[in-house]
Amino acid sequence: MTVKDLFIQKGLQRMLIDRFLEQELRRAGYAGLDIMRTPLGTRITIYAERPGIVIGRRGMNIRALAQKLEKELGIENPQIDVVPVEKPELNAKIMAQRIARALERGVRFRRAAFIALRQIMEAGARGAEIIISGKLTSERSRYEKYTAGILFKSGKPAEECVDEAVAHALLKPGVYGVKVKIVLPKPHPDDIGIKEISTTEEALSSSQIEGTKK
Repeated sequence: MTVKDLFIQKGLQRMLIDRFLEQELRRAGYAGLDIMRTPLGTRITIYAERPGIVIGRRGMNIRALAQKLEKELGIENPQIDVVPVEKPELNAKIMAQRIARALERGVRFRRAAFIALRQIMEAGARGAEIIISGKLTSERSRYEKYTAGILFKSGKPAEECVDEAVAHALLKPGVYGVKVKIVLPKPHPDDIGIKEISTTEEALSSSQIEGTKK
């Protein structure tokens, strides 16, 4: 197997594991995973909004999950760690799943979008965008977009500062799509700051100015 094929195989395996965990841990607020090979097997770190649901009573859920990963996906000796997400409102996948679950409970799509948008901005995000698509008000599919703050669409800021995720909700009219973009509170190249000058630097700069005047 070539190096190229090995990278493709690892990427496909990660995608399958991610989709499997997203379906199994939807109620737990699944937010992502990390995979690392160890001499003992495969260590999988799961990030979730509610780790207690992932672990289960006396670890029953996490043991059943490890067995499914080994049998259905062929993961060698999976060892699962669960890490809670510090600020769920700044995680696009968690917020997209929240909106999707709210829609499935019967909450109106505009109300669900505005509540999520407010929670994201109150958590400290610099901006956010929520797009809900489907048969919203009629038999014809369309979408509605809700935005707040600033949003980077292209370039390096969009790659480094924007978290993006998609979730789906199954309702009677059909499948609704929920797309969430969150601008994380990270430093940006366009940020302008004021540098404080110390007393020695101020005295040095004033003496230089006086020297140029002479």
